[in-house]
Amino acid sequence: MKQNLVLPVASLLSILLASFHLVDDIVYGSEKGVASNVLIVAILAVWLYGTLMLPERRAGHIIMLLGSLAGLTIFVTHLTGTGGLAGVQVGQLSGAFFFVWTLLALAIVSLLSLVLSAHGLWSLRRRKSPE
Repeated sequence: MKQNLVLPVASLLSILLASFHLVDDIVYGSEKGVASNVLIVAILAVWLYGTLMLPERRAGHIIMLLGSLAGLTIFVTHLTGTGGLAGVQVGQLSGAFFFVWTLLALAIVSLLSLVLSAHGLWSLRRRKSPE
C-alpha cells in the first residue's frame, strides 16, 4: 500500500471507531447532553474533512494529528476511570465485548495515525525549499 494512502485510511478507521464509541456511550447513558454530542459530531466532521479533502496538505496533517490525539484521549479517559461510565462494571454491560474492543482498536489506530501524521508533517517541513 502506498505510504501516502496509509494515513488517510488509518484516520478514516479512527473516525469510524470513534463514532462507534460515541454510539456506545449514548446507548449506555454516559453521553446525555445534546450540546456535547453536537460538538463531538462537529469535531468528527472537521476530522473527516481534513482526512478526505486535505490529505497531502499541512492543514490536513494537523487535523489528522489532532483527531488522533482525540482518539487517544477517549482511550485514556476510560482507562483512568474518569469517563462517563466511571463506577460502572463494564463487564456487566450487554455489549461489553464490542465496547472494550472498540476502545482498544480506537487507541491502536489513533496511535498509528498520530505517528503517521507527525511523520507526514516532518516530511512536509523537510521538503519545503529554503527561500
